[in-house]
Amino acid sequence: MQEEEKKEDKNIIALVPKNNNVSNDSKESGKINAEISNASSIVDSNENKIEEIQDEEEKNSEIKDDVEPIFSMPIEGEIIKEYAKDKLVYSNTLKEWITHNGIDIKANKKDIVKSAEAGTIKSIKNDPRFGLTVVIDHLAGFSTVYSNLLTAEFVVVGEKVEKGQTIGTVGNTATFEIADDPHLHFEILKDNVQIDPNMYIK
Repeated sequence: MQEEEKKEDKNIIALVPKNNNVSNDSKESGKINAEISNASSIVDSNENKIEEIQDEEEKNSEIKDDVEPIFSMPIEGEIIKEYAKDKLVYSNTLKEWITHNGIDIKANKKDIVKSAEAGTIKSIKNDPRFGLTVVIDHLAGFSTVYSNLLTAEFVVVGEKVEKGQTIGTVGNTATFEIADDPHLHFEILKDNVQIDPNMYIK
C-alpha cells in the first residue's frame, strides 16, 4: 500500500508545472506586450506627425491663395490708351466715345508678349471685338487678358506658365481697335471684374 501511495504522489508532482517555466512564460509575455505597446506608440506618433504636416500644408496653401499676385508689364512700350471703365475715351476705329476695360501698350507687330504673372492658361480664342486673345488664371481670383495678338502657338489651354514666359506675339486682329497703331490690349480682372492694371503692375 505504501509503495502504491508513493507512486501516486510522484504522478501528481509530475503533472504540476515547474515554477521556472511559469516565470519564463510570464517574462516572454511581458516582453511581447511591451513591444506591442512600443510599436503602437510609434504608429500613433507617426500618424500625429503626418496630420501636423497635412494641417501645415493646408494652412500654407490657404495663405498662398490669399496673397495678391504682383504683375509685370507683358511687353515694353508706351501706354497709348489708358484704362477707362468709369469714363469715356475716343475710339479712332468706331469714331465715338466708349469705355475701355484695359490698357493698350504700343508695340511692333510680332513683338513678343509675356505672361505678366505665373498662372494657368484658361483660354485661347478669337474674340469678335479684340481679336486673338489669351486668358490666364492666377492666384486669389485674378486673371489677365492679352488681346490683339498675331499668334499664340507658344502655349496651350491648361498649361501652367511662369512669370515672363512667352505666350504670343503682337498683331492687329482687334476689329474694335484696328485703326490704332499696333499694340497689345491688356486687362487685369479680379473675380471676373475688370480693374485698373496700373494699380497692380510693378
